[in-house]
Amino acid sequence: MPKYVVRHGVMRNLGVFASRGSDVFFRGAQVIVRTQRGLEIGEILCEANELALANLQDPKNGQILRETTVEDSGELRRLFEQQKQEFESCQRHIDRLQLDMRLVDLERIYGGERVVVYYLAEDRIDFRQLVKDLATEYQTRIEMKQIGVRDEAKLLADYGDCGKPVCCNTHLSEMPPVSMRMAKLQKATLDPSKISGRCGRLKCCLRYEYDTYQELQRELPPLGSEIITQEGRGRVLAQEILAGRILVEMEDMRRLTLDNSAVLTVLKRGASGRKLGEKPQTSLPDVDAGGDSDEISTADTDDLTLEE
Repeated sequence: MPKYVVRHGVMRNLGVFASRGSDVFFRGAQVIVRTQRGLEIGEILCEANELALANLQDPKNGQILRETTVEDSGELRRLFEQQKQEFESCQRHIDRLQLDMRLVDLERIYGGERVVVYYLAEDRIDFRQLVKDLATEYQTRIEMKQIGVRDEAKLLADYGDCGKPVCCNTHLSEMPPVSMRMAKLQKATLDPSKISGRCGRLKCCLRYEYDTYQELQRELPPLGSEIITQEGRGRVLAQEILAGRILVEMEDMRRLTLDNSAVLTVLKRGASGRKLGEKPQTSLPDVDAGGDSDEISTADTDDLTLEE
C-alpha cells in the first residue's frame, strides 16, 4: 500500500503514514489520519520515497483513514471556536492557582482524545491541580507540554523581516542550531536587533548558507598567509568569500584585491591578518543574540498526562 509524508498538528509534526488499500493522494490534500495522539487533520506533502525518508529523522508512523469532507471542515471551525473559549478558561485556572507559567496555545485533537496545553516556564511547575481541574471541565485527557521561545514563535508568529511567513511555521520541521560565528563568517551585521528573528534568537536563515560559505572559504588562503601571486609576494588581509577574492598587502605596502586564481603559492599559512606588533582585534563571543549559549536548540519538554 502507498505511504506518504504527512504534516499534522499545530507543531507541524512530520510522519510517514500508510494509506488504506490502493487509495492515492496528491500533494496538499487534507486527510484524516490516526496518530499516536488520536485522530488528527493532516496535509499530504509527498510520497514516502527513499529521498524523502532520507531527510526525515525518526518519523512517526500512522494511518491515513480518508480525505476530509465538508462535514470535517465544519467540525474544524467548531473546534477552533471551542479552543478559543478553552484557552481563556485555562488562563483563568492558571491565574487562580497563581502558577508561574505563561500559557502559549491550546490544541484540541480532532478526534477529541486529548487537549494539549503549550506553556512557557523558567522552572518546573507543579500543575497537578491544574490538570485535574482542566480534565474535569473538558472531559478529556490533558497533556501539558513545556516549550521554548523558538517553539512559541512557531506557534504564534506570522511574518519575518523578509516579508515572508516565518520559516519555523512553514517548511522547517526542526529548529537548526545557530551561532554568532555563522553571522561573522557571512559578514552579516552583528547588531542583535537585526539578526534576531521573531523569537528573539538568531535567525534560522543564518544557517542555510553557512555550509556553502565554509566550503568556499576553504578554497581561499587563510587570513595572515604569506603568498606568491602574479603581482609578487604579499600577505592576506581579508577574504571576499562569495566573490572568491582576497585583499593582499604586497611587500611594497600596496594593497590589492586579487582573484583566488592569481595565487601561485601559499608559503606560510597564518591565522590572523594583523601586522607584526599590532594588537589583535577584540571579537564578539560566540553567543546567541537571545543571550543563551553558542549552540541554540529547542528547549526540552516536560510531558504530563492525566485521564479522568
